[in-house]
Formats: sequence, C-alpha cells, structure tokens
Amino acid sequence: MKILVTGGTGTVGSQVVSELLKRNAQVSVLTRRPDAKLPPGVQAVRGDLGDVQTIRTAFKGFDGLFLLSLVGPGEANEGILGVDGARLGGIKRLVYLSVHKADEAPHLPHFGCKLGVEAAVKASGAQWTILRPNNFYQNDFWFRDVIKQGIYSQPLGDVGCSRVDVRDIAEAAAIALVEGHHSGQTYNLVGPDILTGARTAQIWSAALGNPVIYAGHSNMDEWERQAAQMFPPLVAFDFRLMYEFIQKSGLKATPADFDRQTQLLGHPPRKFEDFVKEAKVAF
Repeated sequence: MKILVTGGTGTVGSQVVSELLKRNAQVSVLTRRPDAKLPPGVQAVRGDLGDVQTIRTAFKGFDGLFLLSLVGPGEANEGILGVDGARLGGIKRLVYLSVHKADEAPHLPHFGCKLGVEAAVKASGAQWTILRPNNFYQNDFWFRDVIKQGIYSQPLGDVGCSRVDVRDIAEAAAIALVEGHHSGQTYNLVGPDILTGARTAQIWSAALGNPVIYAGHSNMDEWERQAAQMFPPLVAFDFRLMYEFIQKSGLKATPADFDRQTQLLGHPPRKFEDFVKEAKVAF
C-alpha cells in the first residue's frame, strides 16, 4: 500500500512514518525541503499544502493519506486543500489529525479551524478516520531546559488533562491506514491518567531525583511573552487561549475513550510515568 504522509518530519508525522514502515507500507513524505532526512526507503515528495500545483499533482498514485497541517493562520486552508488533493488524486483512505474536544472550544484558533477540515474529510468520498488527540507527552521536550532547572512551566492548571503519548497516535494512524477497518470513525486519543500541572511536576521530580516545582499559571501575560520567543506571536496567543481553557475546564477523557482506544491499538494507552522514565535520558 502506498501512503503519503504530511508533516512527516515532525513530532507526530515522523512516528507515523515509523509505524507505517513496520506494517510494510510504501511511505512517502510531503515536504518543502528536498534535503529532508528520512528513514531508508522513504521517498520525499517535494511540495507545500499552500501551493496549487502541489494540490493538483502530488497526491496522485497513492492509496492512503495521513493529513496533518501545522498550527498557524493558514492551518484551516491548508487542511482543506489537503483534502482537495486527496480527492483529485483518487486517494482511497484518509486519516486526519484533529484535536480532542475540538467542538467544545471552537473559539480556540487551532481547535475551531479543525472542525471545517473534519467536515471536508467526511465529504471527501474517501474511507476516512479522524483522530482527536489530547495534549502530547512529548510537548514536555519544549520545556526541557526549565525542567532541568527544577521548574515545570507548561501551564496545565489544576483541573487536569488526559495527556497522550505520540506513539499511540502514530499507531492509531497506521492501523487505520493499513488495515482499513475504521472507516467513518472518530477516535479520541488519550492517556490513562488525569494529569495536572502539579502532578506532572511531581512525576518529573521523582524520575530525575531532583525537586521540580510547578510554576503555576498566575501570570499568563508573562507566559505568552516567553512563548513568543519560540513560536510566532499568533501561535503563542493561540496556545495561551488553549491553556486558559484547559485551566478552567480541563481536557479529560471518558472511560469509553479508553476502551475504544485500547480496542483500536490492541493495548492500553501508554502511561506518562513510563514516558518520563524513558525521556529523562535526554534531560
């Protein structure tokens, strides 16, 4: 089976590529960079979801598409154009990466824009599957330097999130694309525990053998200012709004979410503690 992966050099997409290779798929990655480092056997398809010629030609000859568009002002447009590329290319299976509870917070830019792409996916004519992941465990690598200094600064708040391992997301995508038994399904992808900012800091503290204190979320103006040093200002503002929503309402899974995900993957969701034990080597 020939599968095209968008975002294939990023945190999620690179793991999707790995999982597809394990299942003997022929994998290509849509990339703006012809010199992108890819695993052996993976082909680079030069293109951009914002480029008309890419949409017209790059999707032809593939059986499946993993669609991920980067957070930013053009995310909705690029996502829908990706669906158009799949339609024009005759792609039969389409897996789209959305976000957990997108419909409960449509005022958040990178939540609300995904609702339009989801609608386009459902109308694409392909065998579609939508994945809605929670906050990634791997996001903690963004905060590695401050965690090493004894501070956990991701402002997750006190209500809690059912955070998820990117490897579970990648497995779910690969299964849906290769096996084809999940057409017309939307899956919430989550972890087994509800993690607050303070609990996350405790887990890092235990793993590293040094105190790690949750920095809290009392000054989101300052958090946004610091985030704007890593991300474009609009993205930093978008994330600020998301974290304020999470602080107020949480982002929690249901038992039914766990059961469906376990059935899909063939194993329970990975635990955050296990991720931290592995990841601490990089710290």
